[in-house]
Amino acid sequence: METHVVDHPLASERLTRMRREATERPEFRRALDELSQFVVYEALRSLPATTIDIDTPLEPATGTTITDPPLLIPVMRAGLGMLDAALRLLPEARVGFLGLKRDEATLLPHAYVNTVPDDLAGKNCLILDPMLATGGSLVHTCDLLRASNAGSLTVACLLAAPEGLDTLAAAHPDVTCWTASIDTALNDVGFIRPGLGDAGDRQFGLA
Repeated sequence: METHVVDHPLASERLTRMRREATERPEFRRALDELSQFVVYEALRSLPATTIDIDTPLEPATGTTITDPPLLIPVMRAGLGMLDAALRLLPEARVGFLGLKRDEATLLPHAYVNTVPDDLAGKNCLILDPMLATGGSLVHTCDLLRASNAGSLTVACLLAAPEGLDTLAAAHPDVTCWTASIDTALNDVGFIRPGLGDAGDRQFGLA
């Protein structure tokens, strides 16, 4: 599995704001949105584009248009915080929602919402999920997308644990993952260390 870290001072600064325990919800949401745009921008480096002819105010020129944007898949609920940033970059993209909830005893996910079409007919997908912790939710997401005949799968996350990356790579070695940081490890209840806590709770409040 290809894994890329967005190594940029602006990305690091936004992530630092998110990590800080004293950061209040409005600022956390703003930093998450801005960091998401940086990561999604990088994750779209191989986005297919078509050359077109245009007229500028001075003369004809050659330009680029995006003709086949990927299907955006925010993994709810935390992935919803990344969606606006992705749609600013790809306003014409369609969105399929997956709602996954982790069983805190087994750490395994189960779906409570799935609006992904039964047959994606090879459509490329960009999965949005801020935290790649155990990897269970993203493996489950990729399983569902593969069952729906998805094309290439790219994951945009803001934090990743080594254990989660290994789990995802073992299950779906053809996936590409972009993240702002690979942290140290998981703790004994499956949270990323040093991490930033629960991204869903810090965006939206307690469930």
